[in-house]
Amino acid sequence: MRSGWTPSIVPNGHNETVYIVEDDFGRSGRCFRETEIGCEDLESTIKDLISGEYNDPVRVVSFNIAEGWAQDVSEDIAQEIQRRHDLLAEDVPSYIEQFVDRHAGHERQFTLRLVR
Repeated sequence: MRSGWTPSIVPNGHNETVYIVEDDFGRSGRCFRETEIGCEDLESTIKDLISGEYNDPVRVVSFNIAEGWAQDVSEDIAQEIQRRHDLLAEDVPSYIEQFVDRHAGHERQFTLRLVR
């Protein structure tokens, strides 16, 4: 066994964009939460946030090792969560409301549902 070797967190080493959530545990501190291989894509991350999988999400970071970049995508994800709840005419759940309020901004364009 090689000393100092660490396995890649990028599935199969392919050119994939990975999304990870920084979670706040209060006095215990913050961490980037574990993500199951195959569930680190954008849609899975949004679904996990909406379903309450995180204690107190602080931000979402995406990265692509093959392309050599990383960025904070919290604003885009918060806006998408707000958009989905607006379409359903539902309030954002309380456990994710602070994340959405912090990152989505105050300028919202409400989505109008067309009824036939």
